[in-house]
Parts: sequence; structure tokens; C-alpha cells
Amino acid sequence: MDRKKFITTSALGISSLYFLSTHLLFASQPKIKKQRKTLESPIIIIGSGYGGAVAALRLCEAGKKVLMLEMGLNWEKSGLPFSNLLKPGKSAAWLKKKTIAPFMNLFSLTPFTGALDRLDFEHINIWVGRGVGGGSIVNGGMAVTPKESYFKEVFPQLDAEKFYQFYFPLARKELKVNVIDEQFLNDCPYYKFTRVGEEEAHKAGFKTIRVPNVYDFKYMEKEFKNEVPRSALNTEVIYGNNYGKNSLDKTYLKKALDTGNLEILDLHCVDSIELNEDKSYTLQARHINTSGDLVAEKVFHCKKLILSAGTIGTLELLMKSNFRNQFPLGKNVGENWGNNGNFMTGRNWVRPLSGGTGVQQSTIPVGGVDNWDDREHPFFTEIAPLPMGMDVATALYLLINRVDKKGKVSYDPIAKKLAIDWNESHTEKMRANADYFIKKMNKANGGTRSHFLFKNGFGPNICYHPLGGCVLGEATNSYGKLNDHENLFVLDGSLIPGTIGVNPFVTIVAITEYCIENLIQQNEFA
Repeated sequence: MDRKKFITTSALGISSLYFLSTHLLFASQPKIKKQRKTLESPIIIIGSGYGGAVAALRLCEAGKKVLMLEMGLNWEKSGLPFSNLLKPGKSAAWLKKKTIAPFMNLFSLTPFTGALDRLDFEHINIWVGRGVGGGSIVNGGMAVTPKESYFKEVFPQLDAEKFYQFYFPLARKELKVNVIDEQFLNDCPYYKFTRVGEEEAHKAGFKTIRVPNVYDFKYMEKEFKNEVPRSALNTEVIYGNNYGKNSLDKTYLKKALDTGNLEILDLHCVDSIELNEDKSYTLQARHINTSGDLVAEKVFHCKKLILSAGTIGTLELLMKSNFRNQFPLGKNVGENWGNNGNFMTGRNWVRPLSGGTGVQQSTIPVGGVDNWDDREHPFFTEIAPLPMGMDVATALYLLINRVDKKGKVSYDPIAKKLAIDWNESHTEKMRANADYFIKKMNKANGGTRSHFLFKNGFGPNICYHPLGGCVLGEATNSYGKLNDHENLFVLDGSLIPGTIGVNPFVTIVAITEYCIENLIQQNEFA
């Protein structure tokens, strides 16, 4: 073969190989569709957690058509099971290669749009739920109403009497709150950790309270008898409960869907918001698949917009849109943020010679220590389960404290992400309360500070209850309308100024009921 023919033949071969490899490469990539037409809806709600679910139901009952955009999966429609703590599967974590629970992260995962996500900041880690139902999917279901005196302190402008006579009872009814039967609690081996926790608290001079929950305790009694599939008694909670738990998809969202006026689009991530000249809103969004790959870029338009993406999600959308699109934001956005006083701690060598806290443990907490009236050390403590499949003679506690020093959330334009002004100075009093509690418990009962679970026995960076940043009556008007806007409303935990003294979802529901009732009465969604 002469040189010219060799070069030509080689070039053709290389070109063919290049074409073939390029074709195969692109054929293996997910096909991305760029939407040509803007999707219209009169009302859009971003997020399907507590605030969004309440708003959706009340608007749908009022005859309004509502579109809800949720970045997580519609678990009920997917038919995929939730994972338990001891055998986490792909549904456990949001697009992670390893589990992200506060403990026991020994398990590898294939990235999937799972139920639990963790947002890591410099001095604090925040756990959130992903899916239709938001945080209701992954929390422990503790449906606690705050002390009236503290509610008045946090929200002096609200009519506390009406909240305690109407809005809180309404929230508990709609959420299907119930209380465990005391005889079942005393007899069930899965609640030894609660009985031990309460007995030792009493011995140390603390007062305990029975904590209501949205988990159906009648179902749990059947679980124990093996009459129905197990969920809470099968270490299911932080990655979702397959049975028994009345999460929002079974309460508010179900009722809203039943009206025929609600449409939910899952796996839709809203990236930014633009304010139009006519005071309407345009949303840039991504439709993803369960591997996190982009399926389609979409544009939505609405006259009325409700942000219920959770405290961090709502703030990120607002601040990122402000940076990208000069989206108007008042000076109070990002202020009065807090962790609801979340501070974890624990004790080791708890009754090691008498079975410790129990080999088998229900994942649904039902007991708490109420030390809120102590002027020097006010706190509420969840007696938390630690279902590790063995007796580790360890007691776990989540303290909820006052947040006397609030933090601030801002947007870092260089890193292009949120930054939280939050450090050890914000949790100093919480640490003092935890130290007081553990020392008093150990002195009365024996035991040691839990180095097994936490460095130096404390978990100050663990946050399940982020609150604030768009505080009611400060960053918004009296009913959640964002300042400098006519058609945008914030209805989620952002409205609560950093603290409420107990697990916050009942309060979020009650405040949203209050806000949406008044907004509808004022024809804000006409």
C-alpha cells in the first residue's frame, strides 16, 4: 500500500472510530429536553412539607387550582419501600454514596433521590426530608404543642388564646395526633428505653411528660402482635416509615388531592425565581430522574407564589434569585435564624447489669423531660431511641433549648451557596444545659458521659429543626406575605424566629392555618 493510500485509509478508520465512539457516548447520556412552552398555573407552591401541605388543602377547598413543585420523589406513587436503620437501601439518602444518619454511617449506597438529606455548613449540619411530604417523612413524629407562655414570648403579636383554643387543636386533628396507651407502653419490651429514661429522670429530680405523636399507636399494637407488617418496631424512621405513620401524604396532601384541584410534580427542582413587570413570577426549574440526572429544563409562570421549601430551601431560593436576577429582598430576610435549640447528648453504662436500655427499641419516641420552668437551665428533652439491634446500655437525648443568640443566613456569591453565621457562641448555653442534665442524671443513677456517640459527649452541630430567616411580621407582613412583594408568600418554618421550645411541626401547621385563613379572607388569591 502506498503512503497516500495508507494515510487516507487510516484517516477514514480513525474518523469512523471517532464517530462511533461519540455516537455511543451521547447515546448513553440521558436525553435532555429543553421545554419550549412556559407552563402556566395561577398558584404555585414550592415544597410539600408542613406549610405547603396546609396551604394546598385550604386553597383547594376554596376552589383554587394549585400546582405543587417538589424536588423529592413521590414515594407513594413510586411503590419503592423505605429503608430501616440497620439495613439501609438505595432509598435511604439523597444522591449520596454513603448513609448520612447522625450515627452508624457504615453503609455504601448507589446515588438515588432518597428520603433523607444532610446539608453541611461550617459549624452545623442540618437534616431534611426529601419527597412528597417533606420532613414529615423522616422525623420522629413528636407532635408537641409549645408552652403557651413561651409561644407568647416568641409571638407577642399573635392572639395566643385563639391559637390554643382553635389553631393548635385544628392542627392536631388534621395531623391525626394520638397518644400511646400506658398499659401497652409498660408491657412492650420495645419501650424499655422510655421506661428506663423516665425512671432515671425522676430519680434525678426531673419532671417527665408523655409526648403525643402522629404514628398510629393502634397500628403499633398490632405490629407487636405480628398482625400487620412492622415499621416502628422494625427500626424504620429516619429513612421513612412504610407503615403506621401519618405523614403529610396521608393527611393534608391526601385531602388536597381528593379535591381534584391539586397537581404535584415530583423530582422538580426550582433553581431561581424572577419577578416580572406585572408582579407575576417566572420559575426556572429542572426535572431530574432518580439518579439525579437532568431530564428536562422547564419554565413555570404563576400569578401567586408560595414558598414552602423549608427554612433552608426557601432562603436559598430567595437569596440565590436576588443574586442572579436582582430579585427584591427586604433587609430582614435571613435574620433571626436558629436551630430551635437542638443539642444532642447521651449517657453510656446505663444499667449495664440489668439489660441496659433494651436490645429492641421502637423508633417512635413518646417520653420527654420537661425542665422548661427552671430559670437557670430551661430545656425540653426528648428521650430518644437508639435502635442498634443490640443492647449498648446507652441513653440518647435531644435537648431543645431557648435560642438567646440568633444566627443569620446570607448568600456567598463566590461559593454560590448559603452561609450561616453560627458557631459555638450560639450554643454555649445549650451546652451548659446539656452538661447540667448529664451530670445530674449520672450522679443520681450512675453512668458516664457518652463519648461512644459524640466527641466530648456533646453533639452541638446536629440540627433537625432549622427555623427563621423570614420571620412573621418582620420579613413578611402579619400573614406571611413577603415584604416588597404583592404576590409572594412564605409559609413554612422560616416564619418562626429560630426557636419554639419543642419539636416545631405542630406550630408550623397552626401558624400556616392562621396565615392562609386570613390570606384567603383578604382575597389575596382572587
